[in-house]
Amino acid sequence: MNTALNSGRRWFSKEWLIAQKSLIALFLLIAVVSVLNPNFFTVDNLLNILRQTSVNAIIAVGMTLVILTAGIDLSVGSVLALCGAFAASMVSMELSIFITLPAVLLAGFALGGVSGVIVAKGRVQAFIATLVTMTLLRGVTMVYTDGRPISTGFTDTADLFAWFGTGYVFGIPVPVWLMGLTFLGAWYLLNHTRFGRYIYAVGGNEAAARLSGINVARVKMGVYAICGMLSALAAIIVTSRLSSAQPTAGTSYELDAIAAVVLGGTSLAGGRGAIMGTLIGALIIGFLNNALNLLDVSSYYQMIAKASVILLAVLVDNKNK
Repeated sequence: MNTALNSGRRWFSKEWLIAQKSLIALFLLIAVVSVLNPNFFTVDNLLNILRQTSVNAIIAVGMTLVILTAGIDLSVGSVLALCGAFAASMVSMELSIFITLPAVLLAGFALGGVSGVIVAKGRVQAFIATLVTMTLLRGVTMVYTDGRPISTGFTDTADLFAWFGTGYVFGIPVPVWLMGLTFLGAWYLLNHTRFGRYIYAVGGNEAAARLSGINVARVKMGVYAICGMLSALAAIIVTSRLSSAQPTAGTSYELDAIAAVVLGGTSLAGGRGAIMGTLIGALIIGFLNNALNLLDVSSYYQMIAKASVILLAVLVDNKNK
């Protein structure tokens, strides 16, 4: 009996509560809104939330990898817009999906890699480097699209492409499956590969990592490239769902992604965090957005509410360091 009591104390100790603060916040949010609006906790609405969350969550995975190395990537929204334009163009030309999808993902990988090269080889601060690429790629997108949407068309290829944004597998939206696979892959990368250990090492102490023989530049370029590729995957979901690529797509997506990472407990200083925390953070944002909509809260107040939640998460994180 004493053993069970001690185990219970460990589970609900102050340290445990602090470690699980994001998960507890998510459950509290769900419980409160479910009481306020009975339409919230329904299967259809939950699947809708997961579908809407998938894009931000996938981008947030890449952002987590970057932030774990003590970096940041502000260009994810612009990468999404440009890759979405590439995808819509190729689909409208009726190129095979088996050509379009790898090409778009490769383009995202390359675009993210450009930021990585500037940061790692050019030794430019990540904030400045990705601010430059964010502006540059947004401009390239505007030039490429001439500032107008690009439709995927009404062909069989377009219908097949649309499945990635609107389809279902076993009753679950395809974007949710893609989100789950992305998190599973990232979890394995961080916890069961040498590259994952290098990511934590670089973020924890870059100088020590370099002295231990880790190729710091390669690790940094790798995480930015992966972040770009995941932004391209998000672009595929967004473009396929809308059946068109919008030149303004992805605007401010970097802020939501960073918010998900911070809410999930990953330190902006690098070296500390978990990918499943990012999933919880993305879900908090998704559930909060949906809850505020169901409660008919003005979009102006929604921005204030989200900013307040993020600020609170940062303050709690700083206090517990």
